[in-house]
Amino acid sequence: MTETTDDLAARHARYADAAIRGILDRTRTIALVGASANPARPSWIVLKYLLDRGYAVTPVNPGLAGQDLLGRRVAGSLAEAQATLAGAPIDMVEIFRNSAAAGPLVDEALALDPLPGVIWMQLGVRDDAAAARAEARGVTVIMNRCPKIEYGRLSGEIGWTGVNSRILSARKPVLAKGGVQKLTIADRRGPRT
Repeated sequence: MTETTDDLAARHARYADAAIRGILDRTRTIALVGASANPARPSWIVLKYLLDRGYAVTPVNPGLAGQDLLGRRVAGSLAEAQATLAGAPIDMVEIFRNSAAAGPLVDEALALDPLPGVIWMQLGVRDDAAAARAEARGVTVIMNRCPKIEYGRLSGEIGWTGVNSRILSARKPVLAKGGVQKLTIADRRGPRT
């Protein structure tokens, strides 16, 4: 039986918290396509957040290639980002571009060797045909979600800013330098086994 467009759309309408948590926990290297040098842009904010949470993020933007952004060298393409990892895989390609650009970027990601484990399309970004191509190759696809928001929600960190995280805890928050709360997904699961 072949999956229809409606089936794919329904499957990508909602993601289980355990699936998102698993992706964010397994991911170490991220290529963030559409990175901006402007601190007011959401892609800059997400890049900084993910770097602060210990991810090795390579910003990808052909217009900024070769420059440094938040201490990371900007790659001009996904292939260039892959080359900087010396053969290690890109665990996640995050697409911070519009839906029209998503298909070609997914195809660029599918040309990498090894393939990334996850292609994550930012809030408002969705391309069901591209998602089907990636999933046919064994790549997990997340669409219309923000890893910063999901990380904050699943760690309980975002709940402190007035957003209901659906996580109740009696744990006293640990404040990082400067009095800012900084939780991790691991903080909510307990120690790794």
